[in-house]
Amino acid sequence: MSLSPAFLDELRARTSLSALVGKTVKLHKAGREHKGCCPFHNEKTPSFYVNDDKGFYHCFGCSAHGDAIRWMTDQRGLPFIDAVKELAQAAGLDMPAMDKRAAAKAERTKGLVEAMADAAAFFTEQLHGLGGQDARRMLERRGVSAETAKAFGMGFAPDSRRALRTALAEYGDAMLVEAGLLIQVEGKEPYDRFRGRLMIPIRDARGRVIAFGGRILDQGEPKYLNSPDTPLFDKGRTLYNLDRAAPAARKSGRLLVVEGYMDVIALAQAGIHEAVAPLGTALTEHQLERLWRMVEVPVLCFDGDGAGQKAAVRAAHRALPMLAPGRSLRFVTLPAGQDPDDLVKSGGAGAMEALLAATEPLVDRVWAHELAAEPLDTPEQRAGLKRRLGELAATIADPAVRSEYQAEFRRRFDAHFLPQRKPFRPMGNGRQPWRPPVPVTEDAKALRAAGIDRVLAKAVLAGLIRHPAEIARHMEVLGSLRLADGALGRLFEAVVDVALEDAGGSHGALDSGRLVTILARSGFEGIASDLLRADAMPYSFTMAGGDPARAREDLDEAIAILIARPEVDAQLAAATRAMQARFTDEAFERQVALVKERQALEMRLANLCQAHEDARALGSEGN
Repeated sequence: MSLSPAFLDELRARTSLSALVGKTVKLHKAGREHKGCCPFHNEKTPSFYVNDDKGFYHCFGCSAHGDAIRWMTDQRGLPFIDAVKELAQAAGLDMPAMDKRAAAKAERTKGLVEAMADAAAFFTEQLHGLGGQDARRMLERRGVSAETAKAFGMGFAPDSRRALRTALAEYGDAMLVEAGLLIQVEGKEPYDRFRGRLMIPIRDARGRVIAFGGRILDQGEPKYLNSPDTPLFDKGRTLYNLDRAAPAARKSGRLLVVEGYMDVIALAQAGIHEAVAPLGTALTEHQLERLWRMVEVPVLCFDGDGAGQKAAVRAAHRALPMLAPGRSLRFVTLPAGQDPDDLVKSGGAGAMEALLAATEPLVDRVWAHELAAEPLDTPEQRAGLKRRLGELAATIADPAVRSEYQAEFRRRFDAHFLPQRKPFRPMGNGRQPWRPPVPVTEDAKALRAAGIDRVLAKAVLAGLIRHPAEIARHMEVLGSLRLADGALGRLFEAVVDVALEDAGGSHGALDSGRLVTILARSGFEGIASDLLRADAMPYSFTMAGGDPARAREDLDEAIAILIARPEVDAQLAAATRAMQARFTDEAFERQVALVKERQALEMRLANLCQAHEDARALGSEGN
């Protein structure tokens, strides 16, 4: 079939885009346009606009943009040709004529779709008949309600070689073999592929049954049997539950990928509807692309056993070449020996939500796997790790993302293996030995060494240069901090050294100008001047000519946040690991409390910026 530009333009012209979009999005008239909340990301203030005159929609929040056809493919999840057909039918346009070969293929496909629909109806009928008693008992044991079984169209294939063949005899053996419902062995009569199994229909994005998965009721192999690839079904391009998960994912802004049918079904029964599953194979490039068409960062929730974690790493490696700015994966590590089905049965939806609140980014999963892949005791082994990380980063096609991964892997490698200088430990007031702020965990020390907030650290350093008298007040805290390597770290140590030397001399009070002069002699004039630029930092303590009392108070607050955040991050990571190992109400409450504490620190930091902006605005009004 050939779709000319003229035909597609006519189709767009005949389609009222606001009416099409308005079927699923509440729109309000706004001048010559319509506006509403964007269906492609969560928002409370409308930033999504539809323009009928120009025939496009656009979101100023997430940049979603397209015409009527794009709406059908991105929002409805339809293949391009199906989107065109549906729009053409609604607009009263005849599709261009197909050649004979294409017409025959379309007719055959239509027959296959009808055969699969009738097979699904047959299996459902058998589930509720006398022969389906064992299958119904299995569903009861698995905790699958009758409502859930109905929603997913579950059925039962009798333990017979001819039951389905006889029921669908009108389609003929050839079509049923092509649909994957019968098995043809040369020289013998075809027979039913699925026998004595709980049947789970597999649907395409339009909700049409295109294949089946069958689970054995008792012992036997294979435990799960899927339809073979057919003209309707390509398992490497299909995701189970895509038709139901796509609208739920657009509403929630997230999409989960689990390992199997029963995980999807259990999550849906628990109220988590935005889950899909590959069909017995590792995630393919085509499946990843389908995921990214719905959300930018899908969450992989594979089983906590070794096989599940290997599948997660394979998915991470396969995704690397396809990464783009904003497009990635996150991971959930389930408790050992549990899958999502087990988790929601024992802990309900809350147990799953708790894990989803602490997902792991793709870069963390790749780093952790390579770090644990081989011993790292010798220089050769460490060089091997560096080479593997470099090779993985090099597979990323997008140059910006590739550069970020290369830099991130280098930073982590250096932080993990390079020797660290001993922390600065002054004697305080000369009588009591210095003690670090309490409590300091080993994880917090690691975070301070490699994960300290550089932006906030630069602001604190600028504040100390602007107000040198504060260095002595915070000497104990500052001595416990270890900034990242580089010019900023060297300047930090130089500032502390100057303050210590000056405190032992007879030069009088150390002021900002003299401190900058001393730093300039050591080659720090440029970076110190940059830190003290009037527009460099949005804090009162980094600005010249402000209220000294307010600057001192705000600097105290910034330093408190700087040293508290790594401790909270470490405790949150430990609480998350504990809950993943064993979910309890106490562990969940601990994690929630730490998440709130982390958010409170972020709010305190935001308040520092806002207070400065308010003060500057008042000063401008006074002038």
